[in-house]
Amino acid sequence: ITRVARGRSHSLSKEKVLTDIRWAAAGGAREAVLTGVNLGAWGKDLLPVSRLSDLIQAILEQTDIQRLRLSSLEPWDLDGSFFHLWQNQRMCRHLHLPLQSGSNTVLKLMGRKTNRNEFAALVARLRQVVPEMAISTDIIIGFPGEDDAQFEETLSFVRFIGFSSGHVFAYSPRPGTSAANLPDHIAHAVKKSRSHQLRSEFEELSRQYRQSFLGTESNVLWESAEQMSDGCWQLVGLSDNYLRVKTRHPDNRWNEIDRVRLHKLSGSSISGEIIG
Repeated sequence: ITRVARGRSHSLSKEKVLTDIRWAAAGGAREAVLTGVNLGAWGKDLLPVSRLSDLIQAILEQTDIQRLRLSSLEPWDLDGSFFHLWQNQRMCRHLHLPLQSGSNTVLKLMGRKTNRNEFAALVARLRQVVPEMAISTDIIIGFPGEDDAQFEETLSFVRFIGFSSGHVFAYSPRPGTSAANLPDHIAHAVKKSRSHQLRSEFEELSRQYRQSFLGTESNVLWESAEQMSDGCWQLVGLSDNYLRVKTRHPDNRWNEIDRVRLHKLSGSSISGEIIG
């Protein structure tokens, strides 16, 4: 239904994007995020036709923003040549690639323009270039016709890819969509059970991903700062590869980027120590 609701895509001009980022940086922003309902299609409606990689290259060359992050991108909008952009260390090592299902049968029913093999090959090429890239995703469970075997295919594929995190959505019919007219809709109780299983899987994969960075160092942008009763500041921020990090420090380091040694898991975050 989102395709119906959002209408045709319109790309902001490169000049508009560059101006916005320059103004943000002048105002103290350390990180810019490129976002859109169809980000990977940027530039296809412009004259001359451009590519998202052209825009990113222009941002890196013509602005002094310290970090550049990309929001959700459809897998079919990327190819191997896109990943050379991460040779620039200002690019945040995080991509959100919506999969929606790990079953080729369900993907075809959904009208998705990818399959398991293509998605896995894309991730493999990406990790050859940026081995520590955080790759998150979206999954829709309970699509009409999805049986237990196809849901198990999704579970196993999620484990195989080793996502750093994921969002789980239960399918719900919307009038005016072709999926609403499909047979074999899934019972609510089944969708609820599958959602619980998949969320548990993502929680474990996220824990494993965070744990793999213990003992290493990372640059963290502090997004919140709260002064405690002892006068120290509780800082919480994000690394470029989307690790949520927290620490205590004598100074308010809000909106600063610090080098942090990562010590231990703390819930969904990692506790660390500023070292420089």
